[in-house]
Amino acid sequence: MKALLDACVIYPTVMRQMLLGVAARGAFTPLWSARIVAEWQHAAARLGPDGAAQAAAEAVLLRRDWPAAEVAVPPALEARLWLPDPSDIHVLAAAVAGSADLIVTLNARDFPRGVLAEEGLSLASPDAFILGLWKAAPAPVEETARVVLAEARRLSDEDWTLRALLKKARLPRLGKALESGR
Repeated sequence: MKALLDACVIYPTVMRQMLLGVAARGAFTPLWSARIVAEWQHAAARLGPDGAAQAAAEAVLLRRDWPAAEVAVPPALEARLWLPDPSDIHVLAAAVAGSADLIVTLNARDFPRGVLAEEGLSLASPDAFILGLWKAAPAPVEETARVVLAEARRLSDEDWTLRALLKKARLPRLGKALESGR
């Protein structure tokens, strides 16, 4: 399965680590466009020079680790598509160009299901998407969660619980499910 990751799910670090960690374990193939990566970097730059520098470095690593994930969007494709918010058309175009099965985003209202269905796409929030992957095959999600939790504890010097970390990362249902085991 191919999933186009919107900038809003790449930018929060823990969310990105969860998505890409699960993808690295073979659960799905991630896709994005150069413009999506640029939007992530622009959003991170609002944190100041350190945020911009960190996002730039992480974008280099992202492209190194996932060389086939970046989709080129033909201008003619983008020109034929419509969404209520024209600034999101490039996301839809990247999904179509990459033959994605779905778009993972936090902005569901910007992507009407009927428009997506016309292009053979569906939509998922990152919480629902990863939770569904966990229900289908728990090991990749659980392994990723352990690694992400250990890294969060190391970097923040806080004793995070998995549920609290994932809730903060806007993955509350996943955190609850992983904690309870169901």
